[in-house]
Amino acid sequence: MEYILKNGIVYDPENNIAGEKMDIQYKDGKIVDSVSDNAKVLDATDKVVMAAGVDPHSHIAGPKLVVGRLYRPEDSRRGVVPKTGVTRSETGFSIPSCPATGYRYSRMGYGTVVEAAMPPLEAKHTHEEINAIPNLDVAPLPLFGNNWFTLEYARENKVDDLAAFISAWLKLVKGYGVKIVNPCGGEAWGWGMNVHGVDDPAPYFDVTAREVITALAKANEKLGLPHSIHLHPNDLGHPGNNGTTIESMKILKNITKNSPVRNQSLHMTHIQYHSYAGTNWRDFESGAGDVAKYINSNDYVTADIGQITLDETTTMTADGPMEFDLHQLNGLKWANKDIELETASGIVPFIYSGRNSVHSVQWAIGLELFLLINNPWQVFLTTDSPNAGPFIRYPRVISWLMSNKRRTEMIENREVHKAVERKSILATLDREYDFSEIATISRAAPAKAYGFTDRGHLGVGANADIAVYDINPNEVDPSAQYELIEKGFGNAAYTIKNGNVLVKDGEVVQVVPSHTIWANVQGMEAQEEAIIESIMPTFNKYYTVKFENYKVDDHYVPNPIEVKVQPGKAGK
Repeated sequence: MEYILKNGIVYDPENNIAGEKMDIQYKDGKIVDSVSDNAKVLDATDKVVMAAGVDPHSHIAGPKLVVGRLYRPEDSRRGVVPKTGVTRSETGFSIPSCPATGYRYSRMGYGTVVEAAMPPLEAKHTHEEINAIPNLDVAPLPLFGNNWFTLEYARENKVDDLAAFISAWLKLVKGYGVKIVNPCGGEAWGWGMNVHGVDDPAPYFDVTAREVITALAKANEKLGLPHSIHLHPNDLGHPGNNGTTIESMKILKNITKNSPVRNQSLHMTHIQYHSYAGTNWRDFESGAGDVAKYINSNDYVTADIGQITLDETTTMTADGPMEFDLHQLNGLKWANKDIELETASGIVPFIYSGRNSVHSVQWAIGLELFLLINNPWQVFLTTDSPNAGPFIRYPRVISWLMSNKRRTEMIENREVHKAVERKSILATLDREYDFSEIATISRAAPAKAYGFTDRGHLGVGANADIAVYDINPNEVDPSAQYELIEKGFGNAAYTIKNGNVLVKDGEVVQVVPSHTIWANVQGMEAQEEAIIESIMPTFNKYYTVKFENYKVDDHYVPNPIEVKVQPGKAGK
């Protein structure tokens, strides 16, 4: 069918459109430059129109989510929504059920989400959950940073072998790119230890995070994968870790700075958690200034924030030793999941309170980074959901970014602890994001960083993934009317996915199957076969599954979006 979305006020940074009143036309799920007189009209008069949102880092599918739902029934009882004639019932607040995940993203105008940590051994289950999440395209990132084979290839500097291994594993598990979590620290956790800094070696492997990051970055560039390495650096959540963060970014400076594949060659995850100064929790303070300064001076780096939302939530990460540290800090229950030869994870409930000085400064650090990083193409909107807060708080974060008045109220009215004024500079920052910058950090920039050329913008040929918000930018002052901003971005007037109207006036009116986006490197078959043959003795000796049962067969991915990649060239 043909459609015209009429008279919207369009923000499309990729195509340099900033608040222009215009029509968007689409046919057969794609944006086109013209349609016939028979096209159906959707009225968007004086409403904000953007491409559908692209979430670059969230945890929505996989074994951590299942463990979290099982051991946190108190969370599952929150967010209960009865079924409708279109939707199933919803449960969960920080860890929503699979259907609720799809519905809630749709209501916010999102169409694409990156599942940021898929254990290869648990890939089948991850894909089963992706299939149970409606209305989204999902790109899962397999974990490589503590894989035994990765550690050995990095120690021996066998980049070609590592590239072949990554290429083979992306095919085996239907993954999109290279995720690295606390490199060497996950392996150390198998021995009840951790590593600190990039030059602390993993026990028994005699390899450091610096070597692992370097090898994986070189292999990533050799393969030409569409997304850079996706790095969760060492020392997450530790006072003084901003030094480790900057050192981690420096590793890539001379390796892939002039990448032939993409503009950026390193993505730093949930960087709020990695921008802490001080030596302990007593003298803990913001280190955001130094981190932002480095990013401002180095355009090869992008970062998502992991913004604290001051909620009760559930922390979950493949950084198992960090979660144990957190359990010791707050004394709440703790779950740990070790994935043989590959990774380790932990789960701890957490309450971020505005009355707590540390939590309040963490909240301020995330906002400082948003406001201090000059180029919105280098910083992305996330809460590292559910770690710093559930993804349904994105509209609230947007209202904070667009309203210095609201941030000032929170500080002056003591909605956050007075330590914010002593240990951060947030109160002195009066920058306010405009609608174009919001579209950049939540759509255009993440899409560009992932090599998603068919989404994140509204140009001809793009997917008809469109969000319409009942906000008139000519009448609404975001700074003064921040409540309207939060409400508007939380309840889309229309969410359109591949030309299908999924949400109208904040209600889900249609449910469609999800799709899995994965990267298929071409021309590496001989190298992949050789590398699999070479690792079989180790695999058969240490894994508790047969290799034949490891592969994610096609029926686990019934709706694939296969990105074919030519080594050394950007994926298309």
